[in-house]
Amino acid sequence: MSVYIYFTPTKVIFGRGAEDQVGSLIQAQGCKKVLLHYGGGSARRSGLLDRVEASLDGAGVAYVSLGGVVPNPRLSLVYEGIRLARAEGVDFLLAVGGGSVIDSAKAIGYGVANEGDVWDFFTNVRKPAACLPIGAIPTIAAAGSEMSWSSVITEEKEGLKRACNNDLSRPVFALMNPELTMTLPPYQTACGCADVLMHTMERYFNREAALELTDGFAEALLRTVLRYSLVLRDRPEDYQARAEIMWAGSLSHNGITGFGTDGGDWSTHKMEHELSGMFDVAHGAGLTAVWGSWARYVCRERLERFVPFALRVMEVAPAEDDYHTALRGIEAMEAFFRSIGMPTTLTGLGVSPTDAQITEMAEKCIQAVGGKTLGVVKPLTVQDVAAIYQAAK
Repeated sequence: MSVYIYFTPTKVIFGRGAEDQVGSLIQAQGCKKVLLHYGGGSARRSGLLDRVEASLDGAGVAYVSLGGVVPNPRLSLVYEGIRLARAEGVDFLLAVGGGSVIDSAKAIGYGVANEGDVWDFFTNVRKPAACLPIGAIPTIAAAGSEMSWSSVITEEKEGLKRACNNDLSRPVFALMNPELTMTLPPYQTACGCADVLMHTMERYFNREAALELTDGFAEALLRTVLRYSLVLRDRPEDYQARAEIMWAGSLSHNGITGFGTDGGDWSTHKMEHELSGMFDVAHGAGLTAVWGSWARYVCRERLERFVPFALRVMEVAPAEDDYHTALRGIEAMEAFFRSIGMPTTLTGLGVSPTDAQITEMAEKCIQAVGGKTLGVVKPLTVQDVAAIYQAAK
């Protein structure tokens, strides 16, 4: 067995009213000024920002604010945040919102703490040497950015969506109140549930033999999300379901569900990044639109993973052979996606890429991994990626 590292430094405070502790937690960091980073008007309308600001004021913590983060967070706002943070002497970042807000804060943290263009870190030109400390108050269970090492940013001019993965950006703390997710529209809740599932599924479909405990943990997490996603579909005010999904979102992307493996495949995420970069679609919905086509394309290469997934996660009956058992599992997951209102085709996602656009997205997928093949279950070429996009139409 190879050597593996599990690093999760984020302090989590979980439950009703967790966000009210933000002032004292930041005060304990000894920082001089905070950049309060958030998205649209919902954080203000819900009263969340007012409570956060009151907590900061009560603790005597100085802060400046920058809103405007959108889904698939933009590099242009990151640049604005870097300029503001430097001008104001900011030394701590507080992200209040979804994964896009937390990712944007991480990128700002990289930009302030390092010289040069922050986009270099997302295009693998160079690696960051530092990042400002970050605190997170997530308002959606989805990206898991509140405990992960990942930040994903979109460069608008070229339509490039790229990730920077580095432990330097793991938040110092995450204040997680499941009640904060109750105002989400059903579609956003479902997108979040899909993203949580995919973060563990990307790790589960790996090439190495996994630890039995890691497999069991991953499978239990997936079954939990499958169950409580349906509860939220029918009872969106259910606190227990919100709590289960929120905690699953953090654990799905903090590394524990891939410990002891090669890290997983990640082809579906890379393909979705190109969809989002070109068409600005919701991330969770983009994932579900292509996953089934990817799974059918590659499953024969790794039936050792797809069969347990079918039997132990999707709980289907065995078919006449392993291949058809794997197909039953794939079909069951697609049926689940549809049951919570998620698309399983590009048409269902609302996009109809031309052949030229499919080729462009496929080429960008491979460029994003340094011109090599994509994924580990079945290493994909440009032609393979294009074929999966075509199958997903």
